Amino acid sequence: MADDQQAGDSPDRAPQNDARDDRPGDDRPPRNDGKNDGKADGDAGSSDSDASEKDKEKEKEREREQERELAAGRFKEFTRDPLSEEQDDDGPTDLGAAERTRRATRTLFATGRDHNSFQHSTIRSAHIGDIHVRMDARQSGTRMRSGPVPEEELRRLRRIHVEPEGYLRLRKALTARRLLVLGAAPGTGRTSTALSLLDEVTKQVAAPTTGAGADPAPGPRVERVDPVGGVRRLADSLATENREARPATGYLLELPLTEPGSLPPDAMDLDGLAAALDARGSFAVVVVTVGSAANPLLAGRYGMLCPPAPTQELLTTRLRERLEEHVAEAPDGAPRLDELLARAEELADRTEIRDAVGLNDLRPAEAELFASLLAGHLLEDISHEELLSGCRSLAAGQAQEWFAGVDRALTVALPAGTDTLTATGTRGSAARPGTAALFHPVAFRIALAVLGGASHSVVASAAHLLTWELSVQSDPDNTPARPLFCDDPDSDLALSRAELSKGRVEVAGAEVDAQLIWYRGSALPAAVLTEVWDRHFPVRAPVVRWLRLLADDPRPQVWMRAAVAAGELCVRDFEHGYAELIRPLAEAATPRRRIFAATTLDQAAGHASHRRAVHKLVGDWSVYGAKSLRWTAAMALGYGNAAATTDDTLDALARIGIRDKGEQLAVASLNVVRLLALPDPAAVVRRMAAWTHHKQEAYQDLGLVTTVRLAATRVSEVLDDEPDAPLGGRGDWPLLLALAATRPELVRPMADLLWTALNTARSRDVAMDALEALLRTAVRKDGAEWTRQGLAALLPALAAEEPDRRRLDWLLRRMMNDPENPLPDAQARSLWWLAVPSRDRRGREERHG
Repeated sequence: MADDQQAGDSPDRAPQNDARDDRPGDDRPPRNDGKNDGKADGDAGSSDSDASEKDKEKEKEREREQERELAAGRFKEFTRDPLSEEQDDDGPTDLGAAERTRRATRTLFATGRDHNSFQHSTIRSAHIGDIHVRMDARQSGTRMRSGPVPEEELRRLRRIHVEPEGYLRLRKALTARRLLVLGAAPGTGRTSTALSLLDEVTKQVAAPTTGAGADPAPGPRVERVDPVGGVRRLADSLATENREARPATGYLLELPLTEPGSLPPDAMDLDGLAAALDARGSFAVVVVTVGSAANPLLAGRYGMLCPPAPTQELLTTRLRERLEEHVAEAPDGAPRLDELLARAEELADRTEIRDAVGLNDLRPAEAELFASLLAGHLLEDISHEELLSGCRSLAAGQAQEWFAGVDRALTVALPAGTDTLTATGTRGSAARPGTAALFHPVAFRIALAVLGGASHSVVASAAHLLTWELSVQSDPDNTPARPLFCDDPDSDLALSRAELSKGRVEVAGAEVDAQLIWYRGSALPAAVLTEVWDRHFPVRAPVVRWLRLLADDPRPQVWMRAAVAAGELCVRDFEHGYAELIRPLAEAATPRRRIFAATTLDQAAGHASHRRAVHKLVGDWSVYGAKSLRWTAAMALGYGNAAATTDDTLDALARIGIRDKGEQLAVASLNVVRLLALPDPAAVVRRMAAWTHHKQEAYQDLGLVTTVRLAATRVSEVLDDEPDAPLGGRGDWPLLLALAATRPELVRPMADLLWTALNTARSRDVAMDALEALLRTAVRKDGAEWTRQGLAALLPALAAEEPDRRRLDWLLRRMMNDPENPLPDAQARSLWWLAVPSRDRRGREERHG
């Protein structure tokens, strides 16, 4: 293709790093014209001496060739993936998938960074007019006692209660059967719904007997029942009471089935209670928490689920209640109720307010608090900062409710003198029952905070691992029972405010469909981690052990998400996180654990409060650290946050790469390439050029290896394939060609780097293979255009002179003659003409067709 090509005018190239020119176009045997330039045949002694000298010269040449081969072999090792030491071949690793997982996970913790969303609100209460608002969402933990429900509470409930979806169906079922088992998650308004149902059905029964205007029947219409004794005790008490004394009474009974040792009532117990209620003309609602213990009850004839009330209606109702009191007492000319409601709803819809709340839907108590905050701000009783702080307390309050006193039930001792047989057959102290079942819901919430966005099966599996760790920590003298059939996905979603969505996950480099799980609120992951780490110190030990187990998981969606979450935990207490997570994993033998530690450091560096500490730590490791610490420092530097400037980052990577004869050149070059995806790639390219021109061979190798790795790295391995990004839509492009297509100012320096690698003996072979791989990406297998735009920018700068074009011609012909994957002739010609300046094309096409 280039037999008659004339040498064009081109700028000077960088000097070669090896004295020998090893270009394919110059690999021709020496010319032999048949002339005898040697000594006379009769001079035998002189001939023997010359032959000996020639043999010595040949031996030296063979030694030099062996040295060149060894250098080329070492160079090829430098270009391998640093994670490949975990594999048996040179195949691709999961580093690209891990990087994509990291960027997706960071968004879960991006809201409110270094703001109050990562702190518990300092506002515990506030006065809004005559209303005292509690900001502390902790529950008292006291058991519900028996007693009547005051009429004032029922009247307020009738005024503000928002009916959930299917409320009419619940009321009809209660009316028909006298007994209703209502299942829902705590805090969803299930108790308010139960009281509203009992209020309505008892009023309907009492109205025909008393008549309009008549005095109500003596005694309360609705009563709360102490759960001690449960359904049987309520049925017995109804059988012994005088019916005429208290007709048409509604009973509310909440059963704590989640406590260890609690047994749900069976079908006969419920039938007996229903019969006793019917005999007295009364009603009862039994409230239970959804879960494996309550499933038999909810599946029976009396069981029904209680859906949560809609958020917007809850908020509007609570706002109206708050603002009505102000409007009634306001002077003439003050804003009307409708105007205040509109202003409050507009305030609630602001981005900063929604981000501060961080919950997709509100539960009744949260809606009441949020409405109070909005009303207080509109009435100038609460400042803007107090409003934001109060909004952030909503997610923190939910997390506090989830974890407060979880293991309180386990402190109840067994009767004195009881003992059990241990696993080894010896007698020991009795184990506390139900440990694993009690810890599973909280373990699931922690697992979801760490692995949110992963598949549901991944989160469920991780939750079981953490349940085991929590159980062992709680009762180390006994092996905890491990429930096998206790999972209830619907209950897990309800109890953790989670939702499933269809998505895709990567498995061995391919994407497959999966059910992904998320918290229903961006503030919940950080709130859960903050609550666990700050307020429950004994939980740290099992969580740390669990995170180390996740660090060994081969799936990127697991270990990378765990690393990002570990970084958030370290921000809460960096001293503890460094001692228990960062340093041990940074010194680990496996690359995955070291990358885990590097990612944890990078996540901590994303917080301004810890950035300088991370810079100092990584800088010290790059200079004074042992081999494993330098390796970890290199991976942390590749994220771009572990040093103050790009120059500082490149200086540290160079120190790591050239040390100990390039022992860690592979990981250093990999992370230099990762920096090219950041906003300042020009500075990185300039430094790579300076390395290749350095007088020391170690720096030259760093520049050459980084150049080859740049040509072999895909965009998706270092950057999100976002449509609006500069490299958007080019996720499967080689990074070098994507930069050439989008950053014209980088084309010439990148071409010079690749030219130098192609013209250096020790890097020639791998650079040639990288160039071949680039050329094969011009079009896709179906003929659609792929990276042609990038090649059109790069090839003219790479093959500006005649020897360079001869090399390209040689490579294209080799590709055309490849027996396994021959390049079509039309594609080869198309690639050739991309490298030829347009002013030379017409004459060449006329001669060569």
